[in-house]
Amino acid sequence: MRVANAPCSWGVLEFESTALAPAADQVLDEIAATGYAGTELGDWGFLGTDAGQLQLDLGRRHLALVGAFVAIPLTDRSAHDPGAATAVRTARLLAAANNTEPPVVVLSDATAAAAERTAKAGRITAADRLPAAAWEIVASGADRIARAVHDATGLRTVFHHHCATYVETPEEIDALLERTDPDLVGLCIDTGHATYGGGDPVDLLSRYAGRVRHVHFKDCSTSIAGQARAGHWDYLQAIRRGLFCELGQGQVDFGAVLARLQTIDYKGWIVVEQDVLPAMIAANTPGTPAASAQRNRQFLRRLGV
Repeated sequence: MRVANAPCSWGVLEFESTALAPAADQVLDEIAATGYAGTELGDWGFLGTDAGQLQLDLGRRHLALVGAFVAIPLTDRSAHDPGAATAVRTARLLAAANNTEPPVVVLSDATAAAAERTAKAGRITAADRLPAAAWEIVASGADRIARAVHDATGLRTVFHHHCATYVETPEEIDALLERTDPDLVGLCIDTGHATYGGGDPVDLLSRYAGRVRHVHFKDCSTSIAGQARAGHWDYLQAIRRGLFCELGQGQVDFGAVLARLQTIDYKGWIVVEQDVLPAMIAANTPGTPAASAQRNRQFLRRLGV
């Protein structure tokens, strides 16, 4: 298992302006300097859209391009065709700039786009779940987008369950995977989102071993999660106050996660993500992204990866 990082650890998030985030060259330099072997693409355009230049930028830092996050409002059937076009555009860049084995498209429902889900992230109940008819729309959209990506580029798509979307809880992950084609739609397990969403990443790895094709390592602060739930904070408030802490400082048992990955013979990438908002970086809270990235890498080395 090889370890990558992602621009979201430097404040490049799909639902926030990147105006306060570091420049792309700095992010790539710091990912490489802190001991990572790869990166995800980040927001469209952040690392550039010229495949040849991107390949050169990654190559001189000895970084692999391992995937790209694509968020589409899957509950809206009218968004599926433009969403497929966006995913294919992203996949074409991934395929053309790739310098190792094929990267993956990391598909998600649109993050923090629905007010009711953004407000209740981390405390979703059965009453908040989509009705069956809406699940058919979400699943058909995921299949449609994954098929378009594969037909156009040969790349595979993995679905990323995500807080502040309609696919957050274990039951919602089940609902999606029951309705999607396993040959088209794999699974990206995110340890932090699984935990804050009320699940257990080790259990998800066991139940969906055959569909796990990408993994995000993110921790979830026990104290901040508790305060967020008790105080009814929305998703952005929780992140702003440090919900996704450095690895080993929260409630995710990464030793158990790694043991289960070994048990299921996982050979894909581990992508470290410590989501921070650009304003947190500007205020030096909780510290520089590079320092956090280095500590996260050292933590994983102590666990043997």
